[in-house]
Amino acid sequence: MTPLDDLFSTDESRAEAQLEKVVTLNPAEISDFPNHPFKVKQDDAMAEMVESVRKYGVLVPALVRPKEDGGYEMVAGHRRKFAAALAELTEIPCIVRNLTDDEATIIMVDSNLQRETILPSEKAFAYKMKLDAMKRQGQRSDLTCAPLEHKSGKPKSRDILANQSGDSREQVRRYIRLTELIPSVLQMVDDAKIAFRPAVELSYLSKEQQESLYSTMECEDCTPSLAQAIKMKEFSKDGKLTDEVILSIMQEEKPNQKEQFKMPKERISKYFAPGTPAQKIEDTIIKALELYRKRERQKGMER
Repeated sequence: MTPLDDLFSTDESRAEAQLEKVVTLNPAEISDFPNHPFKVKQDDAMAEMVESVRKYGVLVPALVRPKEDGGYEMVAGHRRKFAAALAELTEIPCIVRNLTDDEATIIMVDSNLQRETILPSEKAFAYKMKLDAMKRQGQRSDLTCAPLEHKSGKPKSRDILANQSGDSREQVRRYIRLTELIPSVLQMVDDAKIAFRPAVELSYLSKEQQESLYSTMECEDCTPSLAQAIKMKEFSKDGKLTDEVILSIMQEEKPNQKEQFKMPKERISKYFAPGTPAQKIEDTIIKALELYRKRERQKGMER
């Protein structure tokens, strides 16, 4: 049945009603996008944005969508909203658009991928969210699987996503693999403590194996090379990656390591309890040498 309002409205008024308009909304009425993968940091760049917003207001309207239970959900403009809140603004310009979950996800990801600096974890979860949305929209998705040859002339969603993002199909697949890392290891990737390619290989380890690896990295004060990461992946695949194997692999000398002084372990083993971490052994030896040098100096002064 035709709505009553439509019976007494003209084509022109109905068309005007469909046009998007810029409205002002209170930032407090706008909730963040669910599982928003891009971090909003209170850094120097944000401080500059807050100062600009305080002087001139928010110049570029944010994009929001209405929520079923009232209020609005941010689609594009999280940093502007955060800056406005810090500047204590009660209104910001917004474009209100009716969007499905998948449409909103794709717009949210695309708008944020334009940033100059993006963390590996941000790009990883953003690619995954967009690919899942594309899949739900009816496009085939197999980015997290090994690359496959095309069996038809129709491009696959991984190719579409790669073309839109600027990263190669294989690079997009690698980024999505990072979503399989436990938070503590993924944070090390964001902090540039673990390189990208080794991190991709480590994503194939189970959560328990990653936890064990993280503890080993903490104790040994080291991170895996690509060769070590691949080796652990192979051991994991064969069901042989134990805590002892992880420790053994991580204690291997890397080709790019600086020249180090070596001493047979049996010469010092009697001074340490079995299983003492290598870093603790090294620290103890250094302290003992410092104490020895101090005593030698004292002896020299007494002569």
